[in-house]
Amino acid sequence: MASLFERRLLTVIGKGGVGKSTISAALALVAARRGKRVLVCELNTKERVSALLGTPEVGASIGPVAERIDAVDIRPREALREYALMVLRFRSIYDAVFENRFVRHFLRAIPSLAELVMLGKVLYHVDEKGPDGRFRYDLVILDSPATGHGLGMLRLPQVLTDTVPPGPLADEAAKMRRLLTDDQRSAAVLVALPESMPVSETVDLDRGLRETVGMARAALVLNGVVAPRFSAEERARLEQAAGEERLARAVLSRERRAELSSHYAERLALEVRLPQLAVPFLFSEQFGRAALERVADALEAA
Repeated sequence: MASLFERRLLTVIGKGGVGKSTISAALALVAARRGKRVLVCELNTKERVSALLGTPEVGASIGPVAERIDAVDIRPREALREYALMVLRFRSIYDAVFENRFVRHFLRAIPSLAELVMLGKVLYHVDEKGPDGRFRYDLVILDSPATGHGLGMLRLPQVLTDTVPPGPLADEAAKMRRLLTDDQRSAAVLVALPESMPVSETVDLDRGLRETVGMARAALVLNGVVAPRFSAEERARLEQAAGEERLARAVLSRERRAELSSHYAERLALEVRLPQLAVPFLFSEQFGRAALERVADALEAA
């Protein structure tokens, strides 16, 4: 995992519902254990990292959620304001232009503007420095939108570079693209579940990141893996008892899930040529800090 955390930006991406936020928070824990100062960015959603770590919600303002870990939910309007202030420098200009209700209505009609300014704010924090000239964060983790939306957002800098005339916007887009495609500074971490649809989308996602974004992919996290617990002989005895024993049927059901986990792990190994990090399915009624630490332990051990 050392090379993974030598990057400055990790983009965690996958199909909706595969556990991207959980993996983002767990990666932050592993990095913090190694002495890294980490920022986890979520985009215009209910911020989950603080809940996973058992701390108060931070919302749209950067705030601490654990030792050496900050989090933020980046929202379009706040991101536009901060981005404009960074570019325009003068608050009076921003207030006169962007706080005008007619201008705000016009801006809402521009396709992908929200995604662009949110991505711009994430990348700003990658290069953000403190008064001492050192980077404010050693690592920024982006909890990306789900597959299609996430790919579209990551492609935006290239689209703008190809379409807009020379000027400040084109310069910013080119800067964003250079960071996203620099495999020394930035990489994607794909997340999947051992199920048919998430695996198929992960295969397509890997191709899209390579061919349409040009982004390095550092690892594939297979979340919710069930490992087999019984030998072939024990399995046969369970099969014999399953007709009469409810417990035997329940155990067999678990073993069949283990077979599916193995099947989909093998398929991903063939079709997505990345280091595969297995995270076990956690049989837990509540998913909080203790469970998240177990996920971080699994990632670190994988």
